[in-house]
Amino acid sequence: MATKVFMEALSPTMEEGKLLSWHKQEGDRVTDGDVLAEVETDKAVMELQARGAGVLRKIFASAGATIEVGNIVAVIAEPDEDIDALLAGAGDTKKAPAAKQEAAAPAAPAPTSATAAPATSTPAPAAPQPTGRVKASPLARRLAHERGLDLRRLQGSGPGGRIVKRDVEGAPAAAPATIGMPLPAGGYEDVELSQMRKTIARRLVESIGPVPHFFLTTEVDMDQAAEAREALNALDAGPRISYNDIILKVVAAALRQHRECNAWWLGDGKIRFFNEVHLSMAVAVDDGLITPVIRNAHLKSLREIAVESRELAQHARERKLTPEEYTGGTFSLSNLGMFEIDQFTGAPHDELRPPRDRRRHRRQVPADREANAGEPAGDRVLTDILLRGIDSWQRRHST
Repeated sequence: MATKVFMEALSPTMEEGKLLSWHKQEGDRVTDGDVLAEVETDKAVMELQARGAGVLRKIFASAGATIEVGNIVAVIAEPDEDIDALLAGAGDTKKAPAAKQEAAAPAAPAPTSATAAPATSTPAPAAPQPTGRVKASPLARRLAHERGLDLRRLQGSGPGGRIVKRDVEGAPAAAPATIGMPLPAGGYEDVELSQMRKTIARRLVESIGPVPHFFLTTEVDMDQAAEAREALNALDAGPRISYNDIILKVVAAALRQHRECNAWWLGDGKIRFFNEVHLSMAVAVDDGLITPVIRNAHLKSLREIAVESRELAQHARERKLTPEEYTGGTFSLSNLGMFEIDQFTGAPHDELRPPRDRRRHRRQVPADREANAGEPAGDRVLTDILLRGIDSWQRRHST
């Protein structure tokens, strides 16, 4: 029996997916559970699997097409099976992805009679550069960017070969950029948004718009926390405990004491209070932002939080998070202190939708007081901002 291959909802909030590549081609035999294609969702890159066995008889959408959830993208059937009715029924689906691709593709410039003469000299081949992620402190990365330096060409003197501030300051200045670099034709460039950035843009409006918010700001003396962190890191050779790990642990403990902050407004005259603390931790990725969840954070030790937060952040940057790893958070935390941001106003946008209560905890440890980069740390002050939707708080404590 023929099997239709649909664009599945590969994440709880997915409305459309972008086909990145097909692992199987027309004429290939597949079995139930085989990976047919890779799909970019609003959160991660996921695998589209076969839900039946047979031959991949027809593919309706090519790589690069964006297809709404529920549309047919392929048909699996036996070689002698009649699939004409399926092909006819999927006519509208076949045209939609192609139209989206054509609309997104820029028109090719018309050929001109005058052609630029080829350059007479051949540019020297670029020097080989090391591959992989470069270990550098956030401050060193910022300084290198400002000075036009390639971190891959610097030798780090910090722990484990990490590049720190003094390495960047001691490096020779980069050659000034050539004046008169050619610009793209037309003076601008239109770039198609990724599925993640499309979702972020939509969620920002949905989340911050319907509910009034209020912001509470305070400063916390972090000297004792810094001393405790240094002592703990000196005792164990495992993953180093960061300020962010300490904040995650403190927030989890605070939410157990103040249930009103660990709640959602359901929109039907009810407030849902959570008995467990599942912390969403904001992680910046190339295509935007995602919030993997540390589940039952109130039950985990500081070291366990340090290990899990690093694993989740790594999965997030590699686009390998599963839906179970980024959904179900009851409270969210963002930290921009390593970028020398003293204060910022965030807007929640992840899996939360109205009429749920939006709440965010924003905490920053200024980078010039951060001891991770290998430089001395002076007085440590943490700026704590609580962003909270009025719904669940105000409706319960209104006067």
